[in-house]
Amino acid sequence: MSKTYTPRGLAVPAGRISRAARLGGLTTGLLGAMATEGTRALARGERPRARDLLLTPANARRLTDELARMRGAAMKMGQLMSMEAGDMLPPELAQVLAHLRADAHFMPPKQLKQVLTTQYGADFLRRFQRFDTRPVAAASIGQVHRAIAKDGRVLALKIQYPGVRAAIDADVANLGTLLRLSGLLPRDLELKPFLEEARRQLHEEADYAREANELTRFGALIGDDPGITLPRVQTDFCTGDILAMDFVESTPIESLEEHDQATRDRAMSRLFRLFFEELFDWQVIQTDPNFANYRYQPTTDRLVLLDFGAARHFPEAFATKCRALLQASFKADREAVRAGLIDLGMFTADTPASQQSLILDMVDMALPMLQADSVDFGDTRLLTSMREKGMALGMEEDFRHIPPWDALYMQRKLAGLVLLATRLRARVPLRDLAAPYV
Repeated sequence: MSKTYTPRGLAVPAGRISRAARLGGLTTGLLGAMATEGTRALARGERPRARDLLLTPANARRLTDELARMRGAAMKMGQLMSMEAGDMLPPELAQVLAHLRADAHFMPPKQLKQVLTTQYGADFLRRFQRFDTRPVAAASIGQVHRAIAKDGRVLALKIQYPGVRAAIDADVANLGTLLRLSGLLPRDLELKPFLEEARRQLHEEADYAREANELTRFGALIGDDPGITLPRVQTDFCTGDILAMDFVESTPIESLEEHDQATRDRAMSRLFRLFFEELFDWQVIQTDPNFANYRYQPTTDRLVLLDFGAARHFPEAFATKCRALLQASFKADREAVRAGLIDLGMFTADTPASQQSLILDMVDMALPMLQADSVDFGDTRLLTSMREKGMALGMEEDFRHIPPWDALYMQRKLAGLVLLATRLRARVPLRDLAAPYV
């Protein structure tokens, strides 16, 4: 399915009642369309499945467009479902939800002015030499504008959409109702843990004071690393709904595709090294794998890191378990790897032997990455084979084990790095980068 919407100025439904009404209307409309099409199919002597009735092209467009219009928790939860539960969702639904990872619609000037007036006062323009009304980026929770303060500081203002924080709980509950009633999900899939985790994460990401603290924390941890830059928080422009930072000139990380092999390799090696530091040294990881959170400065050969709303703190015991699994992997000790995976909660000792074997086979396939001088992510044959193994596991009717959230978030970050390295066709010395932590 091609992209079904183009980002444009579109007001965000701000009130909890109006947002609930829109999601309720979406649920009613989709279920009504399912009932109508089901009646027609039965009249033709067919016995259609729920997913076939819901995921018609028209319904898929309606679902994507409405969640994109809503933004906030409705859109973010669609993104989370496509990533966290993607292997358990029907491929058609996962594909529809994946489109929500694209750029969001943005607030029209009138609504933007209302937000700025509420946050800075009616004379807010006096604080700036220049304010660009067209956002440089728009996502599910807010949008980013470039501005120049009176004293000449060039700022990036991350402005939260009105009403999204107050509506998180209701949005998550209403979207959960839609997923339950649709019949799309496996009957024995417990949706409640996903809803609760989505609600928790959304509240954290909508807390801009928390994000400012995490950005400052990461800046201190990374220190004077010559290859990485983070924007600094500008506290005098921060409010409850606006996070103000330095505006750092940079290009999308995908622009590295046009650079030479050495530059691409250097960039991805830095990001994998940073991942190991986050997990083993600091026990805090920026877990959002969105490519937009990475930028590149061609003039300085520096990576720019953005968006720390999804920073997650991990218990030291979790890092210790990950280290034990890494050690077992370096030794290619299959039984120790199995014990490590059980300890992390990736499966249990009671998981059927055939399913354990599938997971261990995937690990065995990945072990050469820790034994080679360099991993060529431009060669996608290994990753394709591993993906096929994963899909085979997901097709197992009785495999519904959900690993602990810490493991899922760590896995999501690592998978995002692998996808980016593949996109950039990078060659990365994973063995040398991981060796200090064995």
